Amino acid sequence: MKREDYLAKIQKLQFFVVDLNLYLDNFPECEKARHDYEVISCELKKTIWEYEKQYGPLTNFGSSYFQDPEAWVNSPWPWENMKGGKN
Repeated sequence: MKREDYLAKIQKLQFFVVDLNLYLDNFPECEKARHDYEVISCELKKTIWEYEKQYGPLTNFGSSYFQDPEAWVNSPWPWENMKGGKN
């Protein structure tokens, strides 16, 4: 999968997880929402792991997959990935 496709999928899954979290704040007894939250959270973690394995760390919170510790400085900075190059 291309980098942009991974990032779009991650963004979509993060939106779903936040939306379900807000829903569960109001309706904590909803079994379907709890199940959906668990399933989508697992899919999000899996997708982030796959992205990081292929393209490098996505966050700096200590839970990212990385094979090369120098990937932080050798890979493009976030603003270098924007369309049009460096700003």
